[in-house]
Amino acid sequence: MLTRKEYSIAQKRAAKMIAKSGIKITEEEKNRINVSDFGLSALDLEGGQILTFFNTERISTKIIALFPRQTLPEHWHPSIGDNPGKEEVIRVIEGTLYFYCPGEASMRFGKLPVNREMFYTARHEIVMLPGDQIMIKPGIVHWFQAGEGGAVIFSFSTCAKDLNDCFTNPNIVRTTKVK
Repeated sequence: MLTRKEYSIAQKRAAKMIAKSGIKITEEEKNRINVSDFGLSALDLEGGQILTFFNTERISTKIIALFPRQTLPEHWHPSIGDNPGKEEVIRVIEGTLYFYCPGEASMRFGKLPVNREMFYTARHEIVMLPGDQIMIKPGIVHWFQAGEGGAVIFSFSTCAKDLNDCFTNPNIVRTTKVK
């Protein structure tokens, strides 16, 4: 749970990161940046600041600002009925992103959140810099973490139904609660 002040500070901080990356956003969009602590009450450790530009029945585009060493928790996009699940492309705009997926364990630069290591099973590390992108097939477990300077990334995908995402950590709550 976040306080209204914490939420507002995180929104402003994310908007500044996005502007520094060269992406122009409107005042209305700055106010629509969703700050998510995933119900873990440790925003600087696990969370993300997400601005959805659009989400139609077929496609979605978001920009995600991650604070230094902030981790977007391990998750996957499941199939729902006839929909095979969200297919997503992550493209780094600014900073360094440590991306993790299934494969040979090769973690060198990322840091597992203390006392939550068991919720991060994908340990194949891909270091991504501005201009790098990766495509994630539906159902593939993944997570990512910003480097020391934070990161700003694009998420291009098929229709996003984020409330249906599945997380390895059963304590995660997808909708942010603000007090």
